Amino acid sequence: MLAIIHYIVLGIACTIVLILSAIMVVVLRPFDPARRCIHELSRVLTRIFFAWPKWRKIVRGTEKIDRKQPYVITINHTSMVDIPLGYLIPLNFRWVSKREVFRIPFFGQMLTLHGDICIDRSSSGAMSKVIEDGKKWIGRGASVAIFPEGTRSKDGEIHRFKSGAFTLAKEAGVPILPVVMHGSDTLFANGWRLPWRHTFRLEVLDPIPAEVVAATELRELSDMVREKMVEAKEMLKNMND
Repeated sequence: MLAIIHYIVLGIACTIVLILSAIMVVVLRPFDPARRCIHELSRVLTRIFFAWPKWRKIVRGTEKIDRKQPYVITINHTSMVDIPLGYLIPLNFRWVSKREVFRIPFFGQMLTLHGDICIDRSSSGAMSKVIEDGKKWIGRGASVAIFPEGTRSKDGEIHRFKSGAFTLAKEAGVPILPVVMHGSDTLFANGWRLPWRHTFRLEVLDPIPAEVVAATELRELSDMVREKMVEAKEMLKNMND
């Protein structure tokens, strides 16, 4: 019963945030080109989503973030819950998401209003468009969050990275901020029923400075970031709740 109430409250909150976001896009466009206000509304939804009596959110490493600096944020991906969990990162950022997600009723409209970047995998120039849009947002002072594996991991492990995130960081001249999540993939292990107790972990790793990004070959850079994230993921898996 509590889970049903939670979903109803979340649905109402999502509707309100969608309407407010639409208004803000029009009214605040000249004053808020990076859409910080809309991002903050999305963070409000995150707080509502995680408002469950026995859920714990353990976030570490945020002191490593320069909040005035835009980044390319690389995040491991195992579940749709990674999206709300990602809003615990204290930065204004745009997600990179596949076109199919933009077609989901309500959710797709939220992504559009938030200014998230659409990648159309059926297009030969898809990654060029993502990099172009990513540079636009970085130029406005926003970070860009990418799942570098390109798709959701089905076994919870971090697999080989694609080059898009690293190409964007190089071309935009910004640092890379690796972030590792754990616990989101098992939240819906029993279907729609929500577990009474659950722990989510989010670990912000040391940023890769822009000068290192610029000086490192693409594949070497990708492997270096993945190695750091795999190591952090193993550490999170071995922690006790």
